[in-house]
Amino acid sequence: MKLFAFFTPVIDFGFSIKKLLQTVLGIIFRHPITGTSIIPVLPNGEIVLIRRKDDGCWSLPGGVVDWGEDIRSAVHRELKEETGLEITNIKRLVGVYSSPNRDPRIHSICIVVEAQVQGKMEISDPLEVIEIQSFPLNSLPKPNMSHDHSQQLQDYFNGLTTLA
Repeated sequence: MKLFAFFTPVIDFGFSIKKLLQTVLGIIFRHPITGTSIIPVLPNGEIVLIRRKDDGCWSLPGGVVDWGEDIRSAVHRELKEETGLEITNIKRLVGVYSSPNRDPRIHSICIVVEAQVQGKMEISDPLEVIEIQSFPLNSLPKPNMSHDHSQQLQDYFNGLTTLA
């Protein structure tokens, strides 16, 4: 009962439940979560995207860097887990994206790389990924991509290395 009484004044001052939860998570974690996105380029030049189960949107593969893991290892692991593909070469850093609003779930910093990939596309985690598809550069899904992945791809196509 005392816990509810503690939060009641916060709620009464116009904070939404979402804002309250974000504040509590911010206090617990104190820092943004670090993650990766990969722009996987097949030998034929097509880009591989996944369709996420949580929002149904197309997305770049990627995810959270695990405790004790470096970013290079996380990039290799996440691509393999989400697409079944192997990285043959990390080509370049596309950018670091840190806007608090880039991921609707939590404040995260995303490090985006371009990688040459090979192998057979297959879903290994159906709880996270519902579809994998490669796209020619001129027919990538438009606006309704997950998170800020449309911006990440635009920066990639423009040859930028972005700090945002």
